[in-house]
Amino acid sequence: MTTVESSLRLRLESAGRAPSLPRLTLVELRKFLDTRAGLWLLVAIGLVSAAVIVVTLIWTPDEDQFLGGYFADSILVLSLLLPVLGILLVTGEWNHRAALTTFALVPKRGRVSVAKIAAGGAAGLGATVVSLGLASAATGVAAISGGADWSIRWSHVASAALLLVLSVLMGIAFGMALLNSALAIVVYFFLPTIWAVLGSAIPALRTAAEWLDTGQTMPALFAPDVTAGSWARLAASVAVWVALPLAIGLLRVGRREVS
Repeated sequence: MTTVESSLRLRLESAGRAPSLPRLTLVELRKFLDTRAGLWLLVAIGLVSAAVIVVTLIWTPDEDQFLGGYFADSILVLSLLLPVLGILLVTGEWNHRAALTTFALVPKRGRVSVAKIAAGGAAGLGATVVSLGLASAATGVAAISGGADWSIRWSHVASAALLLVLSVLMGIAFGMALLNSALAIVVYFFLPTIWAVLGSAIPALRTAAEWLDTGQTMPALFAPDVTAGSWARLAASVAVWVALPLAIGLLRVGRREVS
């Protein structure tokens, strides 16, 4: 039994009732650090994000050094790696048979799944704040030599937060649908990549790719003017790559026998 599960059991025994959704969400957030894989992945994400910003700080010309640029570089790294953390949040319990303890403590599996989704959203928002902090620190260092600009489009910050939240939720969705860490990670990176390649290589698929390729719909949020069409295409791609696997995953988690 993990430390998080032990803490939850003690709280349940002392309270004599089911935990609230906010408490379950807090427990799920702590699970990001509760496994060795999750902890080291968080460390790796932090180190890679910091390294990208340092490289930009050292080698980018002074006229191109600004807060928004550092922030964008950091967000790119986070959007690639955070979904893996979302996958591990779900599959870690099933791989290590901890799901038996979790569902024994909280028999309503839907509540646990909702708590994981809420924790993923909170993780995406928290990563946005951390990324903005790293970018601000880099801008401050660059400002010492007089070569930094503190300009940033706050609409881009909001778009980045949405991007990271959707990225983590996409990882959680694939994790729930497959319930296996290695398989979920491979499928998460393989399927969207193959679809993006086919959409750009086959003319007949290009129109569909504009609606269903997250590699096209999500970056559109950072355009100077985000149109209603951009939001519609984003919604369509999210329906396919987040909502659909999430619905499948909720059914699998609810029905799969825990052993």
